[in-house]
Amino acid sequence: MTEPDVTLTDYGLAIECALFAYLLHRRGHGATPVGAALLLFFGSAGVASLAGGTVHGFFLDGETLGHVVLWRVALIAIGATALSAWTIGASLLFPAPTAGRITLAARTAYAGYVILALFVTQDFRLAVIFHLPAALFLFGALSVTYARRRERWTLVAVLGVTLTFIAPAVQQSGIALHPSYFNHNALYHLIQAVALWLLFLGFRSIARRVEANPLS
Repeated sequence: MTEPDVTLTDYGLAIECALFAYLLHRRGHGATPVGAALLLFFGSAGVASLAGGTVHGFFLDGETLGHVVLWRVALIAIGATALSAWTIGASLLFPAPTAGRITLAARTAYAGYVILALFVTQDFRLAVIFHLPAALFLFGALSVTYARRRERWTLVAVLGVTLTFIAPAVQQSGIALHPSYFNHNALYHLIQAVALWLLFLGFRSIARRVEANPLS
């Protein structure tokens, strides 16, 4: 294992996301558009973490088949997380017809993104460019929802999204708990784990309300 701290924290994220997706599915949230989007959010984030962790641990050489395949899987999964963020945000802000149109536009953009990730470039900046607008949209949707309703769990979700912006800033700054045993990438994963937990707590409550009475 070439980067055990990065690999194991990535695998930890994958397990966390799988658990959250399972808990949402067990409560029957996957039967509605917003519930399905929540399952996609955590499911795709988990796949991205699993693929990325395996690359860091066993296929760092960009010429290996494992790297070629798994890195593309990670990029596509990150794009799927962004797609789910558009759907969740649209479901919070707009009536079903408008939310459906936004989701359709996001799916069309995602199809183009997948083509680029498979055949044009595997630069991680592609994922950043595609994901950032979705994350900002979700942050805005959650913030507006909290301003309207003042629900505690919506604020928790807002804090979760905020951490997803802080995590890459910490990563890019090179801040590490230990240069060899817990580097900046591992710390990034740790912050993301907290962010995902907060998002799960917030999304779980929001899903119950949106599914019971949209935009009420």
